[in-house]
Formats: sequence, C-alpha cells, structure tokens
Amino acid sequence: MPRFKIHHITKYTYDAPVRDSANQIILFPIKDEFQEVLKFDLNITGEPSVDIYKDYYGNEVGSFTSLELHKELTVETMSEVVTKQRQLPEDSAPKENQWEQLLQVKNKVTLIDFLKVEQFDALEEITNLLMNAKNQEETPFIAAQRLNEYVYNNFLYIKGITNVETTLNEIWQLKAGVCQDFAHMLSAMLRIIHIPSRYVSGYVCPNKTGMRGEGATHAWVEAYLPFYGWLGLDPTNNVIVNDLHVRLAVGRNFTDCSPVKGTYKGTSQQVLEVGVTVGYEDGYTKEDFNTTLTPQPRKAETQNSYRKFMEMQQQQQ
Repeated sequence: MPRFKIHHITKYTYDAPVRDSANQIILFPIKDEFQEVLKFDLNITGEPSVDIYKDYYGNEVGSFTSLELHKELTVETMSEVVTKQRQLPEDSAPKENQWEQLLQVKNKVTLIDFLKVEQFDALEEITNLLMNAKNQEETPFIAAQRLNEYVYNNFLYIKGITNVETTLNEIWQLKAGVCQDFAHMLSAMLRIIHIPSRYVSGYVCPNKTGMRGEGATHAWVEAYLPFYGWLGLDPTNNVIVNDLHVRLAVGRNFTDCSPVKGTYKGTSQQVLEVGVTVGYEDGYTKEDFNTTLTPQPRKAETQNSYRKFMEMQQQQQ
C-alpha cells in the first residue's frame, strides 16, 4: 500500500489591496475503503474560520472569507495518504446483460448527472464516429478502455494552449490539451455510448515512471460499469487508475471539482502561483510549479465590482 506526502500551495498576489475575498476549496483527500488519510493540515493567510461541509456529490468542501484588505492570499495543505489496490472487473456477465443494465441506470437519480451529454458543435460528428466504430462484441469494460486509449492516441499533451474555459468543441478541434481536457473529452464520449462517467480531481503519484502530470494537480475519469461500480480511467496516461492516484473530488466536470475558487472585491491585477510536491516512502520527491498572470481588467470594471478568480487559473495538468 503506497504512502504519499503531498504539499499543495496556492498563492495569489495582487498589485493593490483587495478585500471581501470569499472562497471555496476542495482540497481534502477522499476517505473511503481505497484511500486512508493519515494526516491533513490546512493553513490559510490570516487564519480565517473555515466552514467544512459535504456537497451533493459527497466531496468535502471548505469555505472561508477574508474581509480585511490584503495583497496576498495563500492556501496551503499538507496531506499524508495511503492508497489501496482495487480488483479489476471480472467482466464475465454476458455483454447483452451489461448493456441492458446501463440502459436501466438512466433512471437512477444518483447517476442522472453523469449521463447528461453537453451540447456542442462537434457532438454529431463525434457521435457518428463512435457509433460507426462501436464493436457490438465489446462489453462496457472493453469499450471504456478502447475510448481511453483513443483519447490518449489522438490528442496531444501540450501545456498552455487551453485553460479552464476551453470548450469541448475547442478541444476536439485542437486535438490537444492537458489532463483536464483529456478527462472532459473521454467523459463526453462515454456518456454518448450510455456509460455514466464522472470527472475526478486529485494527484498522480507514480514515482519516476514518467507518467504525465506527476507531482501536479491531475484529472481523470471514472466510468460506471454494471455489476462492478466506478472504474478509474486516466486518458492522459492510458492507464486504469489504481493505487498511484490520490482522489480529491468527483463531479460532472471541472467546475464541480475546482481545487480553489472564489470572488474578491477590487480590480487589481493578480499573479497566481501553484506548487505541488509529492514525497514518496523511499525519500524521493517530485515538484511541480506554475505561475499565471491575470490580464489587467478593463476600465469599466470599477473597484466596487466583483470578479471571478482562482478557478479560472488553476488548471489541472
């Protein structure tokens, strides 16, 4: 059972004081039979009171407000997590029975959100591609793996050409992006063929194996399989998720799982710095650091206006 020590820092620096900063964080590692949280520490500039609650999808969420004028805001977490191996699906049930089960789950309230396909320009093109290529001899498990491999093989992993607002249509046209884009595309494809899928945020911790996204915030997909449950698929690395991925949250898409987001009052320019360090049991550490400059706001944005921030910048790699 691997044990990981994860240090995650999100820092905002403003060129003039801002105030009334209301924020939401989803940085608490999931606790369940496959993931044990041995230690978790949270430090925030000014030590505000943090209200912690569970959201609709069962994620642990924290909210806090910084009312006083400030030029910096840092959110820092330190986690120690043990992950556990999962058994793969036996996939022994007749394929017809499995697809029939999937047609019936559309009536389950807990899965409805994970079957809704977003409307976008390339939807018909992708649907036709999937329907023409669909192998009637495949089980849902094999079909999900095939689509995971398709995204891996047909989309280039390139940092900096997309952001959290990049649409599915743009990702399809670019045929490139980072883990967040790969996860959104795979999720859409799975839903088109009636396999419920959900977005997962967290970290990938493979220890010098060369996997994309190592030591950074990461995203992948979980597909719901009949007679099994949720199976993790990482299209960025073309692997089935097991004990090298640490989960923070699940949802319909990135918006439901954004690690840090909020609003503040002020119109100053901001710099976002995100650093993640993963420590392994053998003493090796892997670090990832990103800096983003937010463009200067337009003059029409007055000092009394509220602007969205944070979630627009902390893209998962």
